[in-house]
Amino acid sequence: MKRYIFSAFFALMAQVAVFADSPTTDHSVGVDIRPSWVIPTNSYLKGENGECDIKSAVAPHFRYSFKFAPNTRYGQLYRHAYQGVGISYLATLPGASLGHPVNIYVFQGSRLAGLSQRLSLDYEWNFGVSAGWKKYDSDLNPNNGTIGSSVNAYLNLGLILSYRLNDRWKLTAGVEGSHYSNGNTALPNAGVNTAGARIGVSYTFAPARKTGELPLALAGFEAGMGYDLLLYGAPRQRIITLDESPKIVPGKFAVFGLTFAPMYAFNPMFRAGVSLDMQYDESVSLEQNLVENTPSDKMLFYKQSFKERFSAGLSLHAELTMPIFSINIGLGRNIIADSPDTSIFYQTLALKTYVFRNAYINVGYQLRNFKDPNNLMLGIGYTFGRR
Repeated sequence: MKRYIFSAFFALMAQVAVFADSPTTDHSVGVDIRPSWVIPTNSYLKGENGECDIKSAVAPHFRYSFKFAPNTRYGQLYRHAYQGVGISYLATLPGASLGHPVNIYVFQGSRLAGLSQRLSLDYEWNFGVSAGWKKYDSDLNPNNGTIGSSVNAYLNLGLILSYRLNDRWKLTAGVEGSHYSNGNTALPNAGVNTAGARIGVSYTFAPARKTGELPLALAGFEAGMGYDLLLYGAPRQRIITLDESPKIVPGKFAVFGLTFAPMYAFNPMFRAGVSLDMQYDESVSLEQNLVENTPSDKMLFYKQSFKERFSAGLSLHAELTMPIFSINIGLGRNIIADSPDTSIFYQTLALKTYVFRNAYINVGYQLRNFKDPNNLMLGIGYTFGRR
């Protein structure tokens, strides 16, 4: 699990560093304080941890960000967009039943609405690696049904009021939600969810002067079709019912997938389309292929057929397209499925990081039936035609 998350994340970090090194960017540093409520989604968080209820958390954040200067293509198309890297320490209160996680992440935000000359309503997302969790252990930590790995993914979304004191100093305050989990690569994986507030301050070094806007055509944008081809894979674990109780199946199972999505770019920030999704999952139909009288500590299974492991579906997609990153949301249904585990509605959320103009790294997650974690989608893709 660790190497998959770290590899994907540091590839994103490397791409941010390439753009940040450009002489046509504005650079900023900042600090946030984020107190939050730990949502009690399972019994471990409610007190079955040998200590006490885990009710709250607080996290200081230290961040570096940059914006593209107004005289650049990205600066013309995305005037208010900013992106960067951050590090934070999550302290859950009271006690340390979940460990001492440190988050390292990339982030991006932009303006939703200008409320006055100095005040604006912005959004921001964070995505990264969270390491240092006290994970489930059948002998040492058997009650922890929340976290199954010491390294997890960190996702955060916030709404922020930004007040610019002058060209260099900015104050921020807002609300946010965070999620920590490992994408079913290690079980249990109930995850940790928090909701809270944030307050911060940032300083910009030598901000660039504003220039007049260029027409979209001159800035390099034309509406039109693009075609995304994605190849992805990931490991995963499964839980099955054995002796009338849930059991974690030992070992990891491979998941591979291929998607092809015609997407229409309506403007520089929005694309939408439909996708053909094909997936091969080694972990499907395990209960139906369990060898009779197998012990729970040494489970044996008959090999599933290819038809059971393979599925194909159609999904609708919407995509927020910004400098470097795009966020893609999908909603689909398998139309070819020969297993109860693949006869599903599925939902996807993916972060696409463009390492070249049309080639991207995909870090995504698939849910089933709007609530159950399914698998990660770690891969590489290419956009043919207009992005």
